[in-house]
Amino acid sequence: MKQDLAIDAFAALAQPTRLEAFRLLVRHAPDGLPAGEIARRLDVPHNTLSTHLATLARAGLLSVERNSRSMIYRVELTAVRQLVLFLLQDCCNGKPELCAPLIDDITNACSTPGACCG
Repeated sequence: MKQDLAIDAFAALAQPTRLEAFRLLVRHAPDGLPAGEIARRLDVPHNTLSTHLATLARAGLLSVERNSRSMIYRVELTAVRQLVLFLLQDCCNGKPELCAPLIDDITNACSTPGACCG
């Protein structure tokens, strides 16, 4: 991932409602959620949420698909993976044993039902 794309992703996540929406969609990957359901769960007005979801989608973190009258939003797991790898690409100065606890934490989080995207 190029630095400018990572900066766009971090900027999109650097707002409380957008971060909550993103985390909600991570929990519902790969199926996603309709925009109305996201608004209801986060208790955010639909028009406000629409703006936030558009910001996340422009940053490449979400995709959207029309399903009849609903807009279904999904987290883009490939983009999330690339963002995490961007952060960790030079991890531990070539000493993988130093990164092992971090990798274990990620593995454990993803092994706990509801704690990760699976």
